[in-house]
Amino acid sequence: MLVRIIVQDMNNIDGKPLDSSRSLQLLSEISGEEPLSQRELSRRLGIAVGLVNSYLKNLVSKGFVRVKNFPSNRYAYLLTPQGIAEKSRLAYQHLNYFTSLYTVARQDYLELFRRLERSGVREVVFCGVDEVAEIAYLSLQETGLELVAVMDDERQGEIFFGLPVVALADGGKEIRTSFVITSLKRNDKIAEVLRGLGAAYFQPVIPVK
Repeated sequence: MLVRIIVQDMNNIDGKPLDSSRSLQLLSEISGEEPLSQRELSRRLGIAVGLVNSYLKNLVSKGFVRVKNFPSNRYAYLLTPQGIAEKSRLAYQHLNYFTSLYTVARQDYLELFRRLERSGVREVVFCGVDEVAEIAYLSLQETGLELVAVMDDERQGEIFFGLPVVALADGGKEIRTSFVITSLKRNDKIAEVLRGLGAAYFQPVIPVK
């Protein structure tokens, strides 16, 4: 079963949903006293300058950010009073969202792991490392199952609760046990890779609004 996450987003870029978490990050960076250029914002957020430009245009059009000109055709971005209020609103929205996510995901993964345990499964592999993987790990501790490997193409080389994170293709070929998708943001992509490897996987349904 596929995880379906529904998050209401109040912003748009050219009619498309604007990632509210990025908006919050951007507003938080701009809220400091240091004037920041688009290039510096791009470096801090880890996204392309062109994407930063799209976000800023949207925030400026909404009156949340104003542009300040400097000599030599340099620009900096500052929060308006409305921008300060929007940053607070987004922070509160995300707090509520992650509280709901934690509660629902913790219970759903616990039910999934108990079901696997009753069916005779003793070991599991986590596929995907993000906030959901950490919640799933907490649920796993309430069962007799053992986490034997962690796979994630974007996080390989890192350590997750004492286990090295390996690539999906590498682990999928070598490991023959129960794969559990534990990513919120990339669940569909990970599922596609696992299907391509011929690996069966498990996933709870997490309806978060």
